[in-house]
Amino acid sequence: MTLAVYPGTFDPMTLGHLDIVTRACSLFDHVIVGVAHNPDKAGRHLFDTDTRAALAREAVHGIGGVEVDIVSGLLVDYCRVRGATVLIKGLRSVTDLDAEAPMAQLNRQLGGPETVFLIASPAYSHTSSSLVKDIARHGGAVADLVPPGVDAALHRALGARGT
Repeated sequence: MTLAVYPGTFDPMTLGHLDIVTRACSLFDHVIVGVAHNPDKAGRHLFDTDTRAALAREAVHGIGGVEVDIVSGLLVDYCRVRGATVLIKGLRSVTDLDAEAPMAQLNRQLGGPETVFLIASPAYSHTSSSLVKDIARHGGAVADLVPPGVDAALHRALGARGT
């Protein structure tokens, strides 16, 4: 069985993230959406780690072969403990590749699994969690960018119109 981990902060999960999860499930037997817990970034996220994980669980509900877990510490250690042999990273642009390639190389040097890059679907290549939060903060509609549960959570947290 091939176990893949799709790590990220998912603050919040977008439809682009969900697209990567769905596509990864067609390639690997089991996919873990690894919601990153980084104590160094505490207070800089809109949603705390448990809320981000709960929103991700709601978003992936019904997709077979997916689970959501919180990852703290080194990603390579988490992968080793879980038995993951693949890391999934979504790329929207060359800029993403420039940021992700060194991390993939370092993870491999640390004994971590191989990284597989999935190119964002054109419909989501412009979507990022940061942009979604910015739109929502300014009262813009984000319902076509995020899963319904995330839209509702953003509405509660920021007063976003959503639809």
